[in-house]
Amino acid sequence: MPSTPTTLRIPLAAALRHPGNARPVTTAVALAGLTGVAAEIDPATPVDVDLVLERVPEGIVVRGTLSGTWTSACSRCLEPVSGLIAVHVDELFETVPLEGETYLLEEDVIDLEPMVRDALLLELPLAPLCRPDCAGLCPTCGTNHNVAPCDCATDEPDPRWAALRSLEI
Repeated sequence: MPSTPTTLRIPLAAALRHPGNARPVTTAVALAGLTGVAAEIDPATPVDVDLVLERVPEGIVVRGTLSGTWTSACSRCLEPVSGLIAVHVDELFETVPLEGETYLLEEDVIDLEPMVRDALLLELPLAPLCRPDCAGLCPTCGTNHNVAPCDCATDEPDPRWAALRSLEI
């Protein structure tokens, strides 16, 4: 499903004008530009959105779950790796939002896209691994130690630490 600017813009029905009223929002939407430090959510893969919008005196509270599939390269061996993320959200939308704390509630529409982006980007892994015991690559020859060992010498000390070796403590 291609992303459109109006996909996550939800019109506020008269029912949401009174405190206590709620409305479910369930959809799958593809969003471009969900790229973190080391991982990304493919724009061709939809993000599942399962939320409930509830009117409160301060504005509208949005609660629910966002989930999607991320892809990356292993931070040790550079092999492709992917995983699932599921994020619980509990956010307030107000007509006068507090910067960094709440989101903007327009008069007749609520735009969920900024909240969805923020929540998913914060959950992307910073250093994804293909497996917890990944052995990584040899720094000398580049051999993937998960596949095969190499014959490179590893006992040669780093010359940058030579001055510290002469210290006696």
